[in-house]
Amino acid sequence: MFKRTLLLDASDIQRALARMAHEIAERNPASANVVLVGIQRGGVHLARRLSTLLKDVWGHDVTVGALDVNMHRDDLNHRVPPQIHPTSIPFDVTEKNVILVDDVLFSGRTTRAAMDALNDFGRPRAIQLAVLVDRGHRELPIKADFVGKNVPTSLQERINVALNEEDGEDAVHLERQ
Repeated sequence: MFKRTLLLDASDIQRALARMAHEIAERNPASANVVLVGIQRGGVHLARRLSTLLKDVWGHDVTVGALDVNMHRDDLNHRVPPQIHPTSIPFDVTEKNVILVDDVLFSGRTTRAAMDALNDFGRPRAIQLAVLVDRGHRELPIKADFVGKNVPTSLQERINVALNEEDGEDAVHLERQ
């Protein structure tokens, strides 16, 4: 039985994304050179939302791609066979500032896999990481550049991100056994 605690509701998520969009804009003055790449699944929805917010800040569209990293993971033999989702990066990432977007940063292995997968599409000028929730417990030296909320967790806890596009609601819960 899981005990659930609400960490972020819909308005909290919207505020966090708005703040992150302004931080991205501040750090990337060459806005025409910025592209967003969402990590399947939740990161794709968050990247699209950030794109809309950045359009309001910069006054122009921000290109969004979707990246499935499952076949680039280094722990394939420790997991159930992955469910593959579509990758769609219809632009050249070479010399772009790529903002990788994910819902939760945990061990860092998904981010490492995303950077490996991104190399198949070119050589970015820079890669930055935006996450809605950073829960700690890094196994690799990876740090997010833009964070919606830092939530220190134990290894027995889980972060569950529900997004309206797939789950019919926006919420982030901490789950404990």
